[in-house]
Amino acid sequence: MKLSTKNAITAVAGCLLSVSSLSAFAADSFDLQALVKAAKQEPPLIVYASTGKIVKQAKAFDKKYGLHATGVKAKAPQILEIVSREARAHNVKTGVILLEDAPAGIEQLLSKGYVESWVPPDLAKHIPANYQHPLTVVLAPNVWAYNTKLYKTCPITNIWQLTEPKWHGKVAMQDPLGKPAYTDWFNQMATHHDKAVAAAYQAEFGKPLKTDESSATAAFVKALAENGPLLTSSDTAAAAAIGAPDVTNSFVGLISTAKFRKNKDGMKLGLCKNMVPFSGWSYPTLGLIVKGSHSPNAAKLFIHYVMTAQGIAPQSIDGKMSTNQTVRLPKNEPSGVGKVRNQIMGYEASSANSDWQSRQDWQDLWSLNYRK
Repeated sequence: MKLSTKNAITAVAGCLLSVSSLSAFAADSFDLQALVKAAKQEPPLIVYASTGKIVKQAKAFDKKYGLHATGVKAKAPQILEIVSREARAHNVKTGVILLEDAPAGIEQLLSKGYVESWVPPDLAKHIPANYQHPLTVVLAPNVWAYNTKLYKTCPITNIWQLTEPKWHGKVAMQDPLGKPAYTDWFNQMATHHDKAVAAAYQAEFGKPLKTDESSATAAFVKALAENGPLLTSSDTAAAAAIGAPDVTNSFVGLISTAKFRKNKDGMKLGLCKNMVPFSGWSYPTLGLIVKGSHSPNAAKLFIHYVMTAQGIAPQSIDGKMSTNQTVRLPKNEPSGVGKVRNQIMGYEASSANSDWQSRQDWQDLWSLNYRK
């Protein structure tokens, strides 16, 4: 996405830039150095994100460009509330948000005009189109995991195995009733990959799936809930149940790749590769600029920064994958998810509205069928 001439003039005039600087912001001649110059004339930048790594990223950004930027960690609901209140009060303090709840961000902020999406023109060719509207900065994988001390390889190869009696009560995962990303996963799978879920059933049981549910995914969600997974309030607790070095119960489960860094402290987490139909799924972090910010150019510069290898590095080490296809995960990323990236179900923002509208339906399906 490139800046229109009208928007460029507005942004530059607001910062009292010279005519020569203005030409650098034309739609056909993006100039990073001109953006840096514009940003340096603006007030300090405030960036909110749901990861504590934002503090380190803002400091590095500050050091690189000689700007004043502050990174603040806050949960997604808090970020939504802060931006909404500032917009309604016409008292905008926030410049950029990195929001992990894509459906809420699109429905509660973007659709109301409180924020806008901007894709750095010089990087756009490296970012797939489906991650540009709005801009997705990173994809955070949740993967099926096992205990490498108990098993040489992952004991599950197909998601439908998790619904069988052998794994009753032995699948650790966060409670979908408290984690909207999980219901979004259900809906994404039903909307875009339901045939793959049905095919996985036939591959496992040797017969076509017959169900009264609305989709193969709904049948899977119901069967998984009925098999009594160990529900936790955090990935940390789920990871401990799966990979603690002294565990004797044979748990598998679904966790963030960030938890694999605990392996250096003795945890025994392994990633389940070649699962059918997916070894995991990812949820997006949107990069959005708050409209009415007094630092619009600094906000654009920060978005540009986090779309580079240097800018996203503090998150990449946790397995979070940049949508900039030229940026790779570091070799010492502990989960190894970069090697199975094509086995991780992505996120399609085209159905974000459906994800948002159907959250309660998926929660109802889960709660009505969950058995301990």
